Amino acid sequence: MTTETKPLHGRICLVAGATRGAGRAIAVQLGAAGATVYVTGRTTREKLSEVGRGTETIEETAELVTAAGGEGIAVPTDHLEVEQVRALVDRIDRERGRLDVLVNDVWGGEHLVTFGKKTWETDLTGGLRMLELGVRTHAITSHTALPLLVRERGGLVIEVTDGTAEYNGTRYRENLFYDLAKNAPLRMAFGLGKELEEYGGTAVALTPGWLRSEQMLAGFEVTEENWRDAVEKIPDFAVSESPVYVGRAVAALAADPDRHRWNGTSVSSGQLAKEYGFTDADGSQPDAWGFIVAGETGTPDVNDYR
Repeated sequence: MTTETKPLHGRICLVAGATRGAGRAIAVQLGAAGATVYVTGRTTREKLSEVGRGTETIEETAELVTAAGGEGIAVPTDHLEVEQVRALVDRIDRERGRLDVLVNDVWGGEHLVTFGKKTWETDLTGGLRMLELGVRTHAITSHTALPLLVRERGGLVIEVTDGTAEYNGTRYRENLFYDLAKNAPLRMAFGLGKELEEYGGTAVALTPGWLRSEQMLAGFEVTEENWRDAVEKIPDFAVSESPVYVGRAVAALAADPDRHRWNGTSVSSGQLAKEYGFTDADGSQPDAWGFIVAGETGTPDVNDYR
């Protein structure tokens, strides 16, 4: 084993919200780089979360991390429960004595998003729940885990969201609740970047593009193997990306000794792919956000953004 093949060997990572989608892929790619990865979520082999999918569990994620070459450790955690998060961090401290990378990927609010409705037309209970899942969880986790992360210099915090600060800054994201839920992590990364500065730490907001998560694929009635079948109905789906892409983005950031240059900023998986040279699982380099922006003023060719 060498640092070239396992650049994150010996690093301790926490991926909060790693049951499926981006969180799972991020955990697996950190494991592939040799890291020890604590993975959390609410869906276990014994219990479902409100998302209602029992096909992905945190135990399975941990097993995939280990199979990839790291060490995966599943810890059932509801990140809205402060005591559960504190117990999680205490366990990491007790077992490893350090935390090098914190990935705040907790979400689970897809089933609450409503399109084409004004704020006052949406369900208030669902909207407030979205804020709990997408904002309060991140705040609780950072507040609880950062004292361990700053114990060693050079820690990395990644806030996973939807959209960069540049994109979201001039566009309204569906309705008030979703807009707040996805803009808050951008501000969290910016603010934490300021606070971590004296500890040599780095905070970055990261967005995938059009993510082919398990839920997205199921919604289109395709699998990762035949996802292109959905392009016939939705041509723009051709610029989508697998979760592997954003996972490799996080692994590349974590392994970069000069990552502090990204401190306080927001980036996309496609942007980091161009910077670090990694590809999606199929060898392509999709740039979904570039395609989306270009589509606002013209009719871009999808092939130019893959």
